[in-house]
Amino acid sequence: MPKLPSKWLALAGLLACGASSLFAQDNKALMDLLIKKGYLTADEAQQITTEAKKTASQSMTVVSGKMYIDVSNIDAETASGSKLSTSGTGLDVKRFYFGVTHVFDGMWSANINTDSAYSSATGATNLFIKTAYVQAKFSPEAIVQLGSANQPWIPFDEDLYTYRYVENTLIDRLHFGNSADWGVHFLGTSGMVSYNVAAVNGGGYKNPTRSKGMDLEGRLSIEPIKGLTFAVGGYDGKLGKDVEGSPATRTASRYDALVNYSTPQFSLGAEYFSESDWGFTNSASSDSGDGYAVFAKVKVGDPYWLFARWDEDKTSKKLHPNMKENYFNAGWEYVAIKGVNLALVYKYDKVDNPASASALAKYNEIGMFAQVAF
Repeated sequence: MPKLPSKWLALAGLLACGASSLFAQDNKALMDLLIKKGYLTADEAQQITTEAKKTASQSMTVVSGKMYIDVSNIDAETASGSKLSTSGTGLDVKRFYFGVTHVFDGMWSANINTDSAYSSATGATNLFIKTAYVQAKFSPEAIVQLGSANQPWIPFDEDLYTYRYVENTLIDRLHFGNSADWGVHFLGTSGMVSYNVAAVNGGGYKNPTRSKGMDLEGRLSIEPIKGLTFAVGGYDGKLGKDVEGSPATRTASRYDALVNYSTPQFSLGAEYFSESDWGFTNSASSDSGDGYAVFAKVKVGDPYWLFARWDEDKTSKKLHPNMKENYFNAGWEYVAIKGVNLALVYKYDKVDNPASASALAKYNEIGMFAQVAF
């Protein structure tokens, strides 16, 4: 192959940059135009495209972002019948993520992703580092991430559920897990099997401090036919509470199971978890809980979807054995364009025999929810 002139190499570099941008699809149109105008021959265009692909595969930077926003009316009350302060009508930006991933070559890459959210404790919007890791991809079956990276269960669950912008997934909503944490993550895919194992500090991505030991979380999933997924997972550790001078007295554990079937026209899934001593690792008390969720969506004409979800859980089976929660949501989604999802949503939550008179007992919400992603 003849050597390309420097100006064409510069063009190849420009196209390589565009390969990871919003305008990547325009590269072919640009090359066709240059051929038509006589600036390039067909052979030169092919050489430039080949060089661009080679350059892009060696080094690439991708910028991404995601925002969850809603305008809704909430009616929430305690067991004593008092209205909670969250009741009323307003707009919430519940999450905004901004991330950068740089691929050095086929093996090495690095990622950083920020998370901003409102904190009722401080009365301000706080900014956190959610993920920050260096990755070594030895093969599709063996990938190592060092730093704060996605945990094995919650992000995997979110990808199958697809409505994180409407509501957190089951164990995330009930605060029995973290979506990301600091540690060593080992994951991979081989044929129909995928796995993810992490040794982490245990305090979640908002708390990077170490304790005397590391927690373990893992997931194994299988897709025997296209669209059908089975997964099991588990967690074991002290949740970052086993520190010198105040050692943890208990070990928290959680077991997970999930099945999901998705096609271009519909999706149906269910998950179950059980846990013990979550949040009680340095407490004199012991507790346990479990719960399940069933979720579904169906396309009702492009680009519209109907979706619904039902959760039932008992999160304090020892200390408050009569407490039981039923949660429900349903909605109509409009996919405006790729990256922009709008949904009219109704949510219902009822807690029987809550732990205290000031705890949530009834919750109703209706409003418009949106996800913007790029």
